[in-house]
Amino acid sequence: MKNFMMIFTGADYAALGLSPDELQSRMGKWFAWGQKMEQAGILRGGEALTPQMRRITGEHRTVTDLTSAEVKEIVGGYYTVEAKDFDAVQEIAQDFPDYDLGGTVEIREVMVFDR
Repeated sequence: MKNFMMIFTGADYAALGLSPDELQSRMGKWFAWGQKMEQAGILRGGEALTPQMRRITGEHRTVTDLTSAEVKEIVGGYYTVEAKDFDAVQEIAQDFPDYDLGGTVEIREVMVFDR
């Protein structure tokens, strides 16, 4: 088995103007998805991320503070899961709650270094 990260990108919920009921419903879908993975014994971790960002780039370490209003899509969070291969994680990602909002799941295998 290998570890994979599912990275979630999409619009910030606040920018979409979701009502409190819509937000509550959406969070319920996220919690249910996380619980499904926990019960299957494959969830290794994960976090939601705030929409505020600080980028440091280039040789001169240029610092830019950004919000979701300034970028097209944000990384909203991630889960780390244990699975056999990319196909297995793709199957897990079928339940991602934000596809209907144009959200994306990027799947990356966690690199293992020999010591």
